[in-house]
Amino acid sequence: MHITIIGIGYVGLAAAVAFSYLDHHVVGIEKDPQKLRLLQESKSPIFEPGIEELLDKSRERLSFTNDTVGAVADSDVIMIAVGTPPKKNGEADLCYVEEAARQAAMGMVSGGTYVIVIKSTVPIGTNRRVMHIITKTLAERGVKANVHIASNPEFLRQGMALKDMLYPDRIVVGAETAEAIETLRNLYRPILEQSFAPPSSLPRPDGYSFPPLIITDLTSAEMIKYAANAFLALKISFINEIAGLCEKVGADIKEVARGIGLDPRIGPRFLQAGLGWGGSCFPKDTAALLAVAAEYGYTMPIIEAARAVNTRQRTLIVEKLQSVLKILRGRIIGILGLAFKPGTDDIRESPALDLVRILIERGAHVKVHDPVAMPKARLVLKELPVDYAADPYTLAEGCDAIILATEWETYRQLNLALLAKRMNQPVLIDGRNFFDPEQARQAGFIYMGVGR
Repeated sequence: MHITIIGIGYVGLAAAVAFSYLDHHVVGIEKDPQKLRLLQESKSPIFEPGIEELLDKSRERLSFTNDTVGAVADSDVIMIAVGTPPKKNGEADLCYVEEAARQAAMGMVSGGTYVIVIKSTVPIGTNRRVMHIITKTLAERGVKANVHIASNPEFLRQGMALKDMLYPDRIVVGAETAEAIETLRNLYRPILEQSFAPPSSLPRPDGYSFPPLIITDLTSAEMIKYAANAFLALKISFINEIAGLCEKVGADIKEVARGIGLDPRIGPRFLQAGLGWGGSCFPKDTAALLAVAAEYGYTMPIIEAARAVNTRQRTLIVEKLQSVLKILRGRIIGILGLAFKPGTDDIRESPALDLVRILIERGAHVKVHDPVAMPKARLVLKELPVDYAADPYTLAEGCDAIILATEWETYRQLNLALLAKRMNQPVLIDGRNFFDPEQARQAGFIYMGVGR
């Protein structure tokens, strides 16, 4: 198929690379000149394992441009994957989605058949609004094209986006016409049937079976995405709330999580206590869900509580630190990890950045390190007096405490004894329960985890 993907951010790039690897012809639309230049050189503007290898392998079938109108005429599928940033009231801002729809309609030609696929995470009813914009724009141009619309939400984990594209646990398609459903079925056929040769760097997981194709209506598809992210966010907040009580009564949250996670009705995933969730999805999508509910006069106290618990985790970590050091003003605090999770350079809504701001507000001097996210952090934190360390051992020099904020595997190889010796006071606050407490204490640390 010929596919145009409007918006080559995280989702758009993963989709473009995956579909071109599967022998579809893909044109990616990117308006940012710097990102476009990198993409045209087969370089990724984001950190994602394996993505540059597939970018290079797909050169013959994958190209990038900033010309939406010129790209869509010969397309079978036009996929909208632009951002939907939150407004002040939490509602998703659809200006980029609507503009993408208008530009797509400006490029359509009479007699052409197009399936518009909304990949962006959008509020309920957006697909119908997009169809209205396209129909109106075509009418104003006097163009008669056959246009169908489909909702195809993404379920990509950052750091594992290509794996989730090629080996998904489900594919959701919301549509109201047979033409849209059949086009999406054909688009995903190599994935549904697993008929492609896996990339060398992304082998097919052992025991992986064919993913189910869920075909539903537009509204249900939109809701599936929001409900899925809200539930995962809720699960993390739940285990963090339990962790707080574990600390009061002397239980170990890792043992508690293991004990309840073995129940197949609960499962072990997303039961890791720590600093809480961040990133581009959970904060934005839970806020958007609450905003949609408010439009209908409906309250969602469970979602509200999940957000409140998540925000509280940052403060609890700082209070834990204060219980050891007593006074934070004038202390030197090191933070290991800035990305909101390992495997990505995404720092959006990162708990680590909240820690930086809280500690500076309380008068502490802050030093930071991250294997890949420091360039982006420098831009976001440029107004704050933050020291950027070249490596964890340099960061430790003179510190009164270190907080582990992102559980990068490279940190597991650290010589904890050497780290402790370089510090003014060897205090380690393990915000992800990443290190073995006994090993950390044997290395000389005053160790404190979350819920244990």
